[in-house]
Amino acid sequence: MKKLVASFLFITLVMPSAFAQRELIHALPSKLGFDEAFINKKVDSIMEMGIDSLAFPGAQLLVAKNDTVIFHKAYGFHTYDSIQPVALNDLYDLASVTKISGPLPALMKLVDEGKLDLNQPFSTYWKPWRHRKDKKDLTLREILAHQAGLVPYIVFLQKVFRKNGQIKRRFVHRSSGKRFQGQVYDGLYINNRFERKMNRIINRSKVSDEKKYKYSGLTFLIFPSLIEQLTGTDYQRYLDENFYQPLGCHTLGYLPKENNYVNAIVPTEMDSLFRKTLVKGWVHDENASLKGGVSGNAGLFGTADDLAKLMLFYQNYGKVDGKQLIAAETVKEFTEVQYPENENRRGLGFDKPLLDNAKLPLEEAYPSPLASPKSFGHSGFTGTFVWADPENRLTFIFLSNRVYPSRSHRQLYDLNIRTALQDVFYKAAGLNIQN
Repeated sequence: MKKLVASFLFITLVMPSAFAQRELIHALPSKLGFDEAFINKKVDSIMEMGIDSLAFPGAQLLVAKNDTVIFHKAYGFHTYDSIQPVALNDLYDLASVTKISGPLPALMKLVDEGKLDLNQPFSTYWKPWRHRKDKKDLTLREILAHQAGLVPYIVFLQKVFRKNGQIKRRFVHRSSGKRFQGQVYDGLYINNRFERKMNRIINRSKVSDEKKYKYSGLTFLIFPSLIEQLTGTDYQRYLDENFYQPLGCHTLGYLPKENNYVNAIVPTEMDSLFRKTLVKGWVHDENASLKGGVSGNAGLFGTADDLAKLMLFYQNYGKVDGKQLIAAETVKEFTEVQYPENENRRGLGFDKPLLDNAKLPLEEAYPSPLASPKSFGHSGFTGTFVWADPENRLTFIFLSNRVYPSRSHRQLYDLNIRTALQDVFYKAAGLNIQN
């Protein structure tokens, strides 16, 4: 067995902040009726198996019951050299968890305020689509439920390279300047006009005539611009003032190197194609990096504590400290399955359990077969996963860097580690009745 280091804590680790501190409550699992010995034995075993199988060099798990954290424990190291142990206040690249942590709460609030209508064509708000025959009638509801037939992903990085593999200097420079303000990585800057090029390519991308579930992150690349357009406020500032500050999410945000956190940042992949080094402190996703690290599809970094605060906010249907930041009805609508008749399990932006999840064996289920149909969350390509279950009042945060040293490492999926971990807590609470 590979060397394993585990750490756990029952106090909240936070960064100094100009706004009011909002702390998480912690208690031992047994205090809330969980089988503590069962949890420790099972979780330790699964995490050890994950590290031994090279699913990830290290990871951490946070679980809350009601509004109380009952488990937060870290395992392993940042990399396989076993030098830096994983700490509970480490910052992670959240990858696609960004989708429900960045643009989605803003979109919910805009729907709440009547500035967006889910059933109106997206082109009502995004003018470039008004003249695209295949896109002008697509509704925001279809788009957020991945029911619109949009292309799943476009590799914009291809536009940056010449056929000989050299970077096109008109797009990427080694130093910043008036025309190169977006930073891709240390010593790499993107042309300000490249975002417009990305938008044009998205506008011209194909749309399937067949309306069925097809996951697409394309519009999340343009949601930040839409949010700025509708609010008249800088996207990052809007998120910070309306959500992160009220929730006490002290580290949740983009471009963590700019904030001088003392928190260690967990590295992701050894990039041999573009950045030619270990990616650390800058977004792993290439499309988000070409937007200067600030995007709706990826780019957010945060701690397990911050993600727990956000998911508890969702689990409480938009309420925090007695204040309703988003109407409960809006949050409920976004977290409901939208097109079950088309065998589409998704909510609006949120992922949901498989439609027949409760009937599946653990190895085929997603997430735990004991999770209620009302539960929701999202996963991230780097090895992140967040889930909230309002019915059973369980919140689940799993953070890892499974893409280290390469994204080819897929044991996290093959071994169904996150589902197995989540299942432990349902069973430890005696929640064995299928919903």
